[in-house]
Amino acid sequence: MRRKSPYVAALGAAALVAAGLTLTPTASAQSAAADCSSDPNARIASVPSPQQFFGFPLGAGQTRILTSQELIDYTHAVGAASDRVRLGVMTNSVLGTEMPYAIVSNAANVTDARLKKIADDIVSLRDPRTQTDAKAAKIAQDTPAIVYVAGNVHGGEKSGADASLQTLYELASGLSCDVKSRNDNLLTIIVPTQNPDGRDASRRQNEYGFDLNRDWFARTQKETDAKLELLRKYPPQVFIDAHEMGGRQYFFPPNADPIHHEIADQPVDWINRIGEANKAGFGFNGACGGSVTVECYFNYATYDMFYMGYGDTVPATGFGAAGMTFEKGSSSAVPDRVQQQFNTQWATTGWAAANKHEILGSYWNIWKTALAEGQQGVLEPNEVVQPTNTVQFPVPDVKIRSYFLLNDRQLGDVRKLVERLRQMDVEVYRLTQPLTVPNAKIFGGRSESGKVIPEGSYYIPMAQPQKHWIQATLGEDPYVPFPYFYDVSSWSNPLLAGVDTVYTGDELSPKAELVRKMEGGVAQGASKKGSFSYPLDSAAASELTFKLLGQGVALKRDLSTGVVSFSPGDVNRAGLDELATSLGVTVAGSGDAPSGTLLKTPDVGLYNGTGVSTTSGSYGEARFVLGAKWGLTLKPVTTADINNNTAAFTERGVLLMPDGSNATGGLTAQGQANLKAWVSTGGTYIGLRNQGTRVARAAGLTSTTEKTKPTGYQVIGSHFRVDTATSDAVALGRPAEDFQFNNGDPILNPSTTGTNVLTYPTDDTWWVNGTTNGADALKGSVALTNEPTGAGHAVLFAYNPLFRAYNENGIHLVANALLMPKGAASPAAQKRSLARTAAPAEETPLIGGEWRPFQIQVADADLARTQAVVAKYTDTATVASAAGSSYLTIPNPEGLDIHEHPFLRDLVNELNVAGIPLRSVVG
Repeated sequence: MRRKSPYVAALGAAALVAAGLTLTPTASAQSAAADCSSDPNARIASVPSPQQFFGFPLGAGQTRILTSQELIDYTHAVGAASDRVRLGVMTNSVLGTEMPYAIVSNAANVTDARLKKIADDIVSLRDPRTQTDAKAAKIAQDTPAIVYVAGNVHGGEKSGADASLQTLYELASGLSCDVKSRNDNLLTIIVPTQNPDGRDASRRQNEYGFDLNRDWFARTQKETDAKLELLRKYPPQVFIDAHEMGGRQYFFPPNADPIHHEIADQPVDWINRIGEANKAGFGFNGACGGSVTVECYFNYATYDMFYMGYGDTVPATGFGAAGMTFEKGSSSAVPDRVQQQFNTQWATTGWAAANKHEILGSYWNIWKTALAEGQQGVLEPNEVVQPTNTVQFPVPDVKIRSYFLLNDRQLGDVRKLVERLRQMDVEVYRLTQPLTVPNAKIFGGRSESGKVIPEGSYYIPMAQPQKHWIQATLGEDPYVPFPYFYDVSSWSNPLLAGVDTVYTGDELSPKAELVRKMEGGVAQGASKKGSFSYPLDSAAASELTFKLLGQGVALKRDLSTGVVSFSPGDVNRAGLDELATSLGVTVAGSGDAPSGTLLKTPDVGLYNGTGVSTTSGSYGEARFVLGAKWGLTLKPVTTADINNNTAAFTERGVLLMPDGSNATGGLTAQGQANLKAWVSTGGTYIGLRNQGTRVARAAGLTSTTEKTKPTGYQVIGSHFRVDTATSDAVALGRPAEDFQFNNGDPILNPSTTGTNVLTYPTDDTWWVNGTTNGADALKGSVALTNEPTGAGHAVLFAYNPLFRAYNENGIHLVANALLMPKGAASPAAQKRSLARTAAPAEETPLIGGEWRPFQIQVADADLARTQAVVAKYTDTATVASAAGSSYLTIPNPEGLDIHEHPFLRDLVNELNVAGIPLRSVVG
């Protein structure tokens, strides 16, 4: 079990005594009996109730779910009627819908001056270097804690948003002493919907098909970015993220393992205690009905707290809050769903109000501990919280005092990463002199003595309050304690970008200056007959390239160095500086004229036919990266367009085939012939992951074959080292060794006719992080090939380079493919490609035409018991065994997330209740 923090009650005793203070009630609390009512139903009549506003109550008796506009309208109505409420707008959604928030407390707390003072005081608690224990103790006594109630991050999961309006009404209008206690002790910030576009479409994802509950660390979507800026302004101590799931039950913490080791003890303690308060708020846990008898609520099972993209892990790790996922089964009737969501919101705010002093005192100690650990280079140990679990993989005995992001290449992506860190209040410095590191660890599992870090590189010391966040997002390995996942197991930001990164436990004193703004822009001017230039070696530089092309700038690229150059007369100098700075790219000026091959804006067709989901996944990611960020016009190409050779297909210069569930994309034999002929005349086919590579194979565009995954094979969102054929046009600007993100992708045998651009090594350079099982099957296989056919190319990614729009090295490779000139691969690249084909191709049948199925791993001895439980839910499961484990695979033809699946969450819960040890659950 996870240890109890020694600091949980520290400020409630020692620190307060040292400060000469006691836990006496504030003046407002002392007078509570005189200015509040014992009647729980007493209300301010001028604040409109939901019944008055909508014509029906929220919760018990509610007749339907509200629309996004109704959420907005009621939030404004309550804000206008109550002096306890201050309204704001985080941003507008992609489609322009307002995203309001309401801050509710007592009237004295929501004035401009008091809100600023509260925010400043809470921010100051996050930096122990700015004040004394005594001042922190005074803040803990005088300042309300900040609690967020956020609903509807998944658009189709609506009841939490409706319930948040009931919470808003109770706090804004209630005259009871119960309400007064909450308002005196808390700022409750209510964000009814985090995803209005998804809500209006009854779709999990936002308008670009992104799951916003996977976007928190990367903040690629405007909805996420604005929300995090609100949290930075008003840092939370408690954060409720209200969801729905399949079935009828309700989940609230304690969470399932794994819990990320860098989440501090205090929020984990609060989370578990809030779970007990929620149990009391429910008041019962009887049968909830359905085809299988289950209890009304459950804890521990299914919902981990590991990946740094969730609405619980990021508030917990980055803000020290009790970040919590609440989930209500969507099969229940509307009144039950909304009422139970309100019950947990009310129980949580009640617990937070009652424990406000302790929360803020412990909050101060979170950051003191982080600062001390950072100074010592100490990582938090791995722990488990779920009964019967044990730590299977301890955090290794390693000290980390510093990270360095090198400036030798991909400077745009390095600077974007620096900015991402700064946006989470991480202090980043730029070296003003070279620094020698006696004992350097180089990302990818290597070490070097006396490593020289060049001047201009970026230095991130761990001795700062955000130590937990730094390690959680930069760390080379996430150090999972317990192998249980429904998402990815690696998200190391340097590995996602493929930038050179070093860390060390050495005590150093570098000469460096604090980075205070985004760096980049025009470094120096260019003569009228000279040129501006920059290396196109990063996702950031790729974006700059497409935006300049969109402005009509004539760009040339040197196909040996990757450098892009253009005439100074083609651009406005100030506009260029602003654009390049926003992307972290340095543009140099010289007296040399532009040189190289002229780049053209690609005419891109985006396949939206058979087997491709147009509301999520790589289709939406392409719309966002290529369309929204790069400004390309993506033209739809359907199955019928290719089968019938229509102009919508034949007039395109590029066809992007997203990942999907159909091995042929629905193409007929004629359609496959049309596709191959189109490539031969100069078209570029870019195929992503399963469907993208399989359609190419069906059409005869590649000599790669797909290798059958061995039984028990699992690669759960992990990073691998890959070798790069650097002379190929698709690899232009990439290093000879790179990193690639693999999320259970198909295994491709090498091409014998094209360039194997990215290859998994077979020698001692093999390296992998995250959670894998049987990953050696990837050795010698390829992650990216460039297959020439006539004047065109088929560029095949075995993985998804656009994954969640944060896989920067993959994004750069897509840009290279789009900008690649017509013609066959270079002779040097072709020669290298063939030399790297070490093993004969193993022709195998195509692997199931569906999205990744769900797989449950148990010990062979537990197979019979597991099958008995699984049989209650489905008769579609297949079984395979390897190395003492049995793997039950459940088809998932609709590509549902585990949250959305009608029975999988209930099935996993019942397996846990039955006491069957689950070795892994992957979906």
